[in-house]
Amino acid sequence: MDKYKIPGYLKVLAILLLIIVIVFILTIGRSLLIPLFLGGYIAMLMIPFCNWMESKKIPRILSGIIALLSAIVVILGIVLLVILQVRNFTKDLDDVSDRLNNYLSDIDKLASNLFGADLGIKDGIDKSQIFNLLESNSDTVSNLLLNTIGSLAGVVLVPVFIFFMLIYRDHLSEFIARLFRDHNDEHVKEKIRSLRKVVQYYILGVFKVMGILAVMNTAVLYLIGVKNALFFGIFAALLNIIPYLGPFLGAILPFIFAFLTMDGLFYPFMVVISFTVIQLIESNFLTPKIVGSNVNLNALITFVGLLVGGAIWGVVGMILIIPTLAIMKRIFDLQESTKPFSFLFGEEEKLKK
Repeated sequence: MDKYKIPGYLKVLAILLLIIVIVFILTIGRSLLIPLFLGGYIAMLMIPFCNWMESKKIPRILSGIIALLSAIVVILGIVLLVILQVRNFTKDLDDVSDRLNNYLSDIDKLASNLFGADLGIKDGIDKSQIFNLLESNSDTVSNLLLNTIGSLAGVVLVPVFIFFMLIYRDHLSEFIARLFRDHNDEHVKEKIRSLRKVVQYYILGVFKVMGILAVMNTAVLYLIGVKNALFFGIFAALLNIIPYLGPFLGAILPFIFAFLTMDGLFYPFMVVISFTVIQLIESNFLTPKIVGSNVNLNALITFVGLLVGGAIWGVVGMILIIPTLAIMKRIFDLQESTKPFSFLFGEEEKLKK
């Protein structure tokens, strides 16, 4: 059989073509695949709850409905809390605009004195222009939310996928087991259950870390004296779901707000120092202890995955890519021929120690 062995360069070419086809499908099928992935991951979170209800003799359809409604209530509660905090935040925009105009005027004077250049911002920014800009783009927030999911149809499809995946979870496991006929059915089903646990533990761990960070961020901002500390604390905690970039983005907004609304540079720099300390605690203690090694992806693959996920699906792609890569790593472990890819995704043993 050696004379029929496929050359290495053809294997590489086949892998590249497969990657191109997958990226093309993910791009074209965005409006359908985003709700499918979201529904699948949320359904995985709901499976233990459904199993518990079914152990109490509750029918599967009824348990699926209860789990779906519970997920909807939790998501709507989070969205409502964010909306209320945004309203409180907008009340202080007048003070921010006044302080910003003062800074712009100082910058214009400095440029004129040092370089003799007129930047044209000595009078600041006209508030009416800001309000007209906001009014002309009043649907920006709603468009952002819809684009994150994919479309309005995607918002409807997510709960539909959640419900059907909860109802047919055993049927889907049996289907995958039949695909691997050369393996023991129970062995394959056990691997599927382990994949579910990887996603469940990862997402639940991330939510726990986000909750702790929300409390820590809010408490620190209250102590510093920053207004709307609850909004900034929750906002930074939610952004933490995006590795590497999220913590940085979450600290920018309270820093700018403190710089524009509080006297002196002490307060904005205290925000930076506090968020840096919190991030060190999160990365060196909270995440390793709570999330653990359920994902165990190296930094290079994680960063590249974030870039690819963001390029294909935007913000939601950056959120979904990490558990997806974790599942792929576990799948690669199932076959000897694909274990090198699992090694590529994982951390080096020296780094673990």
